[in-house]
Amino acid sequence: MASVTGGPGEGEEVPAGFRRAVEGLRAARLRPEVELSPLPPPRRPAPYSFALAGAVGGQHAAPGATAHLLGAPVGGPAEEGAGGAGVEDAASGRFVLLYDPAEPEGWGGAFRVVTLTRAELEPEMGGDPMLAEVGWSWLTDALAAHRAPYGELGGTITRCFSHSFGELSVRGATTEIEIRASWSPLGEDLSAHLAAWGDLLAIAAGLPPAGEVPPEPPEGGGGPAVPGPVPSGRGATGVVRLPHGGGRRPGRR
Repeated sequence: MASVTGGPGEGEEVPAGFRRAVEGLRAARLRPEVELSPLPPPRRPAPYSFALAGAVGGQHAAPGATAHLLGAPVGGPAEEGAGGAGVEDAASGRFVLLYDPAEPEGWGGAFRVVTLTRAELEPEMGGDPMLAEVGWSWLTDALAAHRAPYGELGGTITRCFSHSFGELSVRGATTEIEIRASWSPLGEDLSAHLAAWGDLLAIAAGLPPAGEVPPEPPEGGGGPAVPGPVPSGRGATGVVRLPHGGGRRPGRR
């Protein structure tokens, strides 16, 4: 993994608390089906930020895989490997860590996690009146499963029905769920929060709840690591910069 050196804004040091928080994200162990890539952090919400894109490839979600999701709990990391170039994403989104030493009102602290998760669902799930409640439970169950302490949790769940006509009618009807959520992590070790969001991506993609957490990976191996260099400075806009590229657009299977 890259060291905390170099990068834009070297003339100003990154606060130690934010540096430790980002290091915690880089140490997170996620389900191997979850692929991460760096994103340019947002410019406005906070003086410092760190952003990642996440996706679960469609090769991991078999046809009809989401049928079991209503009422299913979220577990820890799974054992299958990732891969499958050329397959559209079954679920995708982004994970953003904000840091403001001024502790804005409503945060309850200096840190805030902001997430977006999108996934296409089986048609029979789209009309279920409990979909929003169940979708929200995927997140809260994941945070509980990883023992990620938090406060000030809030968010919205949106379902989108699409019907194609004419030459596009072969696509049929589709249903997409979008989960937007934010919370204030308690403590500076944020690895459990990123792992929980990875579980949310996986279950939204139609993967079954994972079993027990695997043992520590051997040296040189293991699950996916958080990519990209740890930010080392603060730019003119007050936002920690990350390399552009690597982000995924939400896909459909």
